[in-house]
Amino acid sequence: MTETYQRIVLASRPQGRVTADNFRLERAPVPEPGPGQLRVRNHFLSLDPYMRGRMEETKSYAESQKPGETMLDIGCGWGALSI
Repeated sequence: MTETYQRIVLASRPQGRVTADNFRLERAPVPEPGPGQLRVRNHFLSLDPYMRGRMEETKSYAESQKPGETMLDIGCGWGALSI
């Protein structure tokens, strides 16, 4: 059986206030790490106000989040597998 993980993706760009409808919870296969890579099991994820700005399609110091992509931020985890 293929190992999977859960991810939250941006389903749509917010129009006004952010709502739960702007996100989607998905299950995806865990990719194997390549040479020199490390798989990390995430235990903590920071949810920061700057993420709201990344949901907009505007020029900023941080790249805009694209709909359908996993929400990105800073987290803390432990190494689970390396090759």
